[in-house]
Amino acid sequence: MASITAPGRLGDPEMCLATEPRIHPKLLEALKDYGIHTPSYLSPEIASDAPLDVIRSFVSKNEEVIEKLLDSMDYSVPDETSSTPITRFEEFILGPDGNKIKLIIHRPSESLGTPLPAVLHFHSGGMVILSTENSMHTTWVEALAKTGLVAIAVDFRNAMSRTGFNPFPAGLNDCAAAVRWVDAHKEQLGISKIVLEGESGGGNLVLATALKAKREGWVRAIDGVYATVPYISGAYGLPLEWKLQELPSLVECDGYLISCATSAFNVKIYDPSGEHAKNPLAWPYWATDEDLKGLPPHFIVTSELDPLRDEGNAYYRKLVRAGVNAVGKMNIGVIHEAELFLRQVLPDLFLANLWEFKKFADRL
Repeated sequence: MASITAPGRLGDPEMCLATEPRIHPKLLEALKDYGIHTPSYLSPEIASDAPLDVIRSFVSKNEEVIEKLLDSMDYSVPDETSSTPITRFEEFILGPDGNKIKLIIHRPSESLGTPLPAVLHFHSGGMVILSTENSMHTTWVEALAKTGLVAIAVDFRNAMSRTGFNPFPAGLNDCAAAVRWVDAHKEQLGISKIVLEGESGGGNLVLATALKAKREGWVRAIDGVYATVPYISGAYGLPLEWKLQELPSLVECDGYLISCATSAFNVKIYDPSGEHAKNPLAWPYWATDEDLKGLPPHFIVTSELDPLRDEGNAYYRKLVRAGVNAVGKMNIGVIHEAELFLRQVLPDLFLANLWEFKKFADRL
């Protein structure tokens, strides 16, 4: 009888992207070119129980490395809408703590006066790091607008920024405030419906915003929710036995660009006391059927070689059990956010995801 080998690091603890047989070959080649194909990339050099200020320093240094890498990349992917002119303007709204929230609004220039679906984009970075307006995020929002959408980038407060620390629920509250403001100004903005969209930490925030809207009685403002590779469990520092039983991709793909150790540090910055470890507004993975019932349609996208794969898939299954109209999709052979930051290497996947979102928004 043939033996069966478990995938990834479940079957071989020494497995890495360079030896992973499932990875897209063009993706691996690009990762090697950038030197980000080994488990040592961004791996922690500090103990898991390090003081919070030491953790913040480590994460801040990682952010500098990531932002420099992202801004060095070419994000141009030719498409039938690439030359579509767009109009960009900014609005500043009042946040829940007296803070200002910048909304960066893009729409096709020739559509002025015609109501269009709006997408509110919440950026990646684990709710802790990365700029709303780095090259990767900006070109994505522009690509969304060129398909015929009003694309709004929400400059929410990261849990860690140059101006201070804003742990949960600051960023979530900013996202919710942005949705409510846009809903109240739909006619002025020329908007027909509102769809939330985000990847990784932004995926957390779109799901959590929908949950918050339901709790507070304004979920009617949201027509749809689209989360890509959502970072939603907060369980990255839990024991190995729990991971193997509940979310085995945290072991199977650990170190494939992102690691549980580094993700656990982001959790400590987002929720320093740990009191929100199972609060679904902080970590939507822990939502109950009752939390989910009555939510608007959802679309969940995960990636095969992503440590976060199983938590996204689990959330999709929870949505379906709770009676929510939902679609789940997994991108084969790719790592966390590869279709976004390495879109030139994976143009077909990038464009497929772009137009999948447009179709989702149009049919709501």
